[in-house]
Amino acid sequence: MNLLKLSWKNLISKPLDMSLSILLFSLGIGLISLLFLLQKQLQDNFEKNLAGVDLVIGAKGSPLQLILCSMYHIDSPTGNISLKEARPFLNPNHPLIEKAVPLSMGDSYKGYRIVGTEPGFLELYQASIGQGRVWSQNFEVTIGAGIAEALNLKIGDHFKSSHGLMDDEELSQDHDHEFEVVGILAPSGTVVDQLILTTTQSFWLVHEHESEAETTAEPATEEHEHDEEHLDHEHEGEDSHEKDHDHEHGEEHSDHHHDGEQAHDHDHHAELTPKSLLEEPDDKAITSLLLRFKGHNYQALNMQRGINENTDMQAATPAIEINRLFNLMGTGEQALRILAIVIIFVSGLSIFISLYSSLKERKYELALMRVMGASRGHLFSLIILEGVLLALLGFAIGMVLSHGGMSLLAAKMEAAYRYSFQAWVFLQEEVWLLIGAVVIGFVAAILPAIQASSTDIADTLTGE
Repeated sequence: MNLLKLSWKNLISKPLDMSLSILLFSLGIGLISLLFLLQKQLQDNFEKNLAGVDLVIGAKGSPLQLILCSMYHIDSPTGNISLKEARPFLNPNHPLIEKAVPLSMGDSYKGYRIVGTEPGFLELYQASIGQGRVWSQNFEVTIGAGIAEALNLKIGDHFKSSHGLMDDEELSQDHDHEFEVVGILAPSGTVVDQLILTTTQSFWLVHEHESEAETTAEPATEEHEHDEEHLDHEHEGEDSHEKDHDHEHGEEHSDHHHDGEQAHDHDHHAELTPKSLLEEPDDKAITSLLLRFKGHNYQALNMQRGINENTDMQAATPAIEINRLFNLMGTGEQALRILAIVIIFVSGLSIFISLYSSLKERKYELALMRVMGASRGHLFSLIILEGVLLALLGFAIGMVLSHGGMSLLAAKMEAAYRYSFQAWVFLQEEVWLLIGAVVIGFVAAILPAIQASSTDIADTLTGE
């Protein structure tokens, strides 16, 4: 006697009852599995991108916003800090700081953030070059592997940055200067895969040239009109004088033009070659600083409070702020998990009711099985198998719902935050979910199974 086949036939004989029980069970399992997937991948992404940074320094505002912007690049900057304020932390001989990496943000290209920084930024995330080289001159960029794939950018390509961090081409405004792609990073699984990296000075030069262009546009027009009037005046009264001096004036003009070309070449070279930030003027500004300490002694741990209390800047510890974020998220997650457990409990109750109520209609069938040689243990096992099968079907459908839902969420989350999320990754917690599902099916079927195994053959067949 094939108990498994018989159990399946008994279940599909009442498709409505079976469907209701499976639907409830799969919803509960699917919701819990989805919460596991989201929590695990968010936590992994956040921890991976901590990059050993002990302290982030930026403008006054929300410390969590400062961390999300500077470390995870999923929020707007709190503002800028002057180079004069930041310079002491950039000192390579600082007794407490092992590494200080400046960040300048505020521009983007097709929704991907452009970050002005130094090559030491790559060391924080243990990123390496896949193609080309690391940026070294102004208006050179090294891009993350994710950007190269998404935008089909290659070595030697040029593009113009847009002001702001939005992806709306109609609202964004392109800058005049073009950036050149000189390197593509190897995939690292960190936020670096989604960044465009260049020099800090590139940020300054792009915005300085636009400011100069706006300032000089109107005076240049007036000067042009004045020059035209002056030339007309000279043409009427000084024709012969100009002829006498044509040769001499031509030589002088040639010398001045040659000198101008040399000066332009010098300025252009100086514009392309970045200086150390320690040599830049005090009035320049950056967005934030990422600090890694030499050791976690009392002075280093006290640095955050000293900055917050005694300067116009703020300092935030990434690990602390991320823990606060998870605590905030944990409240909603816990509520959803309780809801899922309630759904699973109700589905278990539904399995119990379905099996128990079906016994009244199956008493005669069970008695016949006993007459044909089935033992009490066979009947007990038959009902238990039905409960476990219902639970396993609910678990399987729940897994499809959770991972299918994660694939939809992953696409939207990657588009919004530029982080990588995997939908079809199975977690260890889901093994425990499977065990739990089997236990619930077993428990729900115990009472109906006991009642089935205690069926009295004589009374049932005689109708007494």
